[in-house]
Amino acid sequence: MIVHWHRRDLRATDNRALSAAASTDTVVPAFVFDPDVLTHASAPRVAFMLDALAELRAWYRERDSDLVTAVGDPATELPRIADERGATAVVFNSDYSGLARERDERVRRALAEAGIETESFEDALVYDPGSITTQAGDHYSVFSYFWDKWRDREPPSIYSTPDRERLADVSGDPFPTRDELGFEAPEADVPEAGMSAARNRLADFCDGPIYRYADRRDAPAANATSGLSPHLKWGTIGIRKVRESVENAKADVPDAEAGDSCETFESQLAWRDFYAHVLAANPGTVTAPFRSYERPIDWRDDPDGLDAWKNGVTGYPIVDAGMRQLRTEALVHNRVRMIVASFLTKDLLIDWREGYAWFREKLVDHETANDVGGWQWAAGTGADAQPYFRIFNPMTQVQRFDPDAEYVRTHVPELRDAPTDAILEWDELDSDDRAAVAPSYPAPIVDHAQRREEAIELFEAARGDE
Repeated sequence: MIVHWHRRDLRATDNRALSAAASTDTVVPAFVFDPDVLTHASAPRVAFMLDALAELRAWYRERDSDLVTAVGDPATELPRIADERGATAVVFNSDYSGLARERDERVRRALAEAGIETESFEDALVYDPGSITTQAGDHYSVFSYFWDKWRDREPPSIYSTPDRERLADVSGDPFPTRDELGFEAPEADVPEAGMSAARNRLADFCDGPIYRYADRRDAPAANATSGLSPHLKWGTIGIRKVRESVENAKADVPDAEAGDSCETFESQLAWRDFYAHVLAANPGTVTAPFRSYERPIDWRDDPDGLDAWKNGVTGYPIVDAGMRQLRTEALVHNRVRMIVASFLTKDLLIDWREGYAWFREKLVDHETANDVGGWQWAAGTGADAQPYFRIFNPMTQVQRFDPDAEYVRTHVPELRDAPTDAILEWDELDSDDRAAVAPSYPAPIVDHAQRREEAIELFEAARGDE
């Protein structure tokens, strides 16, 4: 008997550790509600997790098995679960954050003391950390070089689904409720969770939108992205299945432009791998800059500015739309994530870690590697980061990517009846014009041109260019 410890792999298909266990013995599926991990969780992610777990449990029960659950320290609970079921081993899929690696080492020690073997597998990425390196054997810190090797590798095969006969005849206790886990109802409408929802999302995307992805992905009102990010975060679909579906879509492309679009989407999968490889090699980047300057960056302490950013009342329409989407949907369009991150770090001159912490609290798809990588990219402190002097103009961004102000109107009701030109030129209107078209929407809280110059000075001082 082998215990498979589900964590961020809430699926039964294309699950590397589960498949390996079922190929050799009978499997006891288990999940542990770890208080230490839940300390870093949030209401949207816990809601999504519980829904995904419910569908996973139903899948096991349809096959006369069950998902065994416990609440507590996995270093205590997993030896108990293994002992009670007569299991000789525990298997699981790896994670890459410092917290996860410390937890997993404690679990290994506890299981070894109990005489129980452990084995971990790389499952969450297309290619494992350490498998794509420079000639010197180091991880890449420049994405383009990483991407060149990533795209030329043979796609990995999908792992088999366990047969019914390989699943243990066990029963599990009821899940703890959201309240019992210490979380209130999420403020946002959380996306549908589970394996079925993930498969449907992937199928719908590869049936058409993927062929227009390159042209439409940066338009937040276009609904042109895959919507798979929370499913990849929680592992309700295997990354190899996603890669296979993209390859199949490429094989059926109607024209060369559509093929290029598929490859553009694949590059996003590669970015996800890239950031996870960077984090695996540099776990300290969760709290410290990847790229160091001669001096620490003198970020501003601006509680009022931070509150205005969090609440979507900065007076910059696309920034406010993004921050309000975060609250109502627990998601933010990727282009808009870059815009709001740039605004916090380059217009408000506030430490990227403040933004990372807020996103971690509000996002349903928060992944440590992706979010740290994205925030440090915007701040100019990360691997292959945006140069410190390249600063998004939030008004130019809305004019380019939301020219009809459709996305802004969706998320900022104060501007719903405002003329498009007024929204796109909000920073240039005088107070009388603003009061006439949208009296309840604020004026810009900072002058972008002025703050751009201050941001460049801030970074040049940190670089020692003074």
